Amino acid sequence: MSEDPATPPLPTELLHELERLFGDQLLTAAADCWAYGYDNSRQHALPQAVCFGHDEQQISALIKLCRKHQTPLVTRGRGTGTTGATAPLRGGIVLSMERMRETLTVDPANRIAIVSPGYTNQELQEAAGEHGFFWPPDPTSAAVATVGGNLAYNSAGPRAVKYGTPRENTLGLRAVTGAGDPIKTGVSTSKGVVGYDLTRLIIGSEGTLAVITEATIKLTPLAESKRTLQAIYRDIHAAARAVSNIMAQPTIPCALEFMDGTAIDMVRNYSDLGLPDAAGALLMIEVDGPEAGIEAASQQIAEAARIDGYLTVDQASTDEDIARLWRTRKALSPALRNVAPKKINEDIVVPVSQIPALIDGLEKLSKEHGITIVNFGHAGNGNIHVNLLVDPDDAAQMAAATPCLDAVFDLVLSLDGTLSGEHGIGWVKRMFVDRELDPASLKLMAAIKRQFDPDNILNPGVGFPDD
Repeated sequence: MSEDPATPPLPTELLHELERLFGDQLLTAAADCWAYGYDNSRQHALPQAVCFGHDEQQISALIKLCRKHQTPLVTRGRGTGTTGATAPLRGGIVLSMERMRETLTVDPANRIAIVSPGYTNQELQEAAGEHGFFWPPDPTSAAVATVGGNLAYNSAGPRAVKYGTPRENTLGLRAVTGAGDPIKTGVSTSKGVVGYDLTRLIIGSEGTLAVITEATIKLTPLAESKRTLQAIYRDIHAAARAVSNIMAQPTIPCALEFMDGTAIDMVRNYSDLGLPDAAGALLMIEVDGPEAGIEAASQQIAEAARIDGYLTVDQASTDEDIARLWRTRKALSPALRNVAPKKINEDIVVPVSQIPALIDGLEKLSKEHGITIVNFGHAGNGNIHVNLLVDPDDAAQMAAATPCLDAVFDLVLSLDGTLSGEHGIGWVKRMFVDRELDPASLKLMAAIKRQFDPDNILNPGVGFPDD
């Protein structure tokens, strides 16, 4: 059991029941549990125990035990989330789903797959790819992020601009509610309107309503061909206008990624990538579709990208060219880790037409508060990752960062945007939620939480401000 004085041991009766239920799939020593107390945020708390889930019946029994002993239960995949949603900050047990890998079945005739939550996104993509399909969600952590985590956060990635998020690409779920009741939601067909849409409700709920034990997902045929373009602009404003112009065309890119001038300068300092000195912003664009029409579609996008202020629009013609064009974007994350390993990273979203206004506002806030702000992300659907380059261990910087972040959120909401696109709310954004949601909506959501989780044991405190 944990020897940390801040983490009390579990009640003896509960511990014995867990040992009976999980056997060697149970961790109780502090040294063993430590790594399961954090995610890809700076939040951490030592779990009282860690259980590795394997089947729905076992998870139902665990939830009923937690209800009986009023013990919080925090569900996690492999901890790639960035908002602290899987850190047991109110104590309790961590349920790891990384070993729940019973089912991965691809059904090409019906364009679906049935998958357990412990499989990684990449494993699912490889299995679907063998049949000529893919699942559209593709977060950058796909190699390690689990499907269960993708669903819990509604994590999407670049392809969402054309193909949508997990909510649009999941037909049904199996899950266990906070009352310990197994449920089946949704359908296995492309149409279905029986009852309320509990599938979309549970997706993105960050483990606060139910534990997902299986998903029936909708697969999309792999495109016959793809083209990759890189557009470079004099300044961030020209690139923002180009995004709006591109998205107003009939052809929808399957990826439209954005980097501002500060990001480019950081990459340039980190590695010589051969970008022109005058580069003030960059767009990475991918277009996919039938081979017969791909060149025309690519040219249409290229023309839309050539607005006033563009420097170059370069199309890749070989695999080496594709790798060269993407090298700048792929070098950004290592560069940011070098410069600001503890930066504040927000993934806000605004309507595409409001991206120019967002960029203008962020520039003003950067100057006003004396904080470097780096912007990049999925510009095709207005999902911009706003990075405040501050050191949380520097009190003076954090004193400036807090009002700056506050103003960033005000700016986003004033543009009819939202405070999170795919990272979720977790612990780090929960006190801002009531700025976006009205009191009546918050009241309804609290009532829904009570229906699913009557004793408030599933991820208590995550996603919403305290009453």
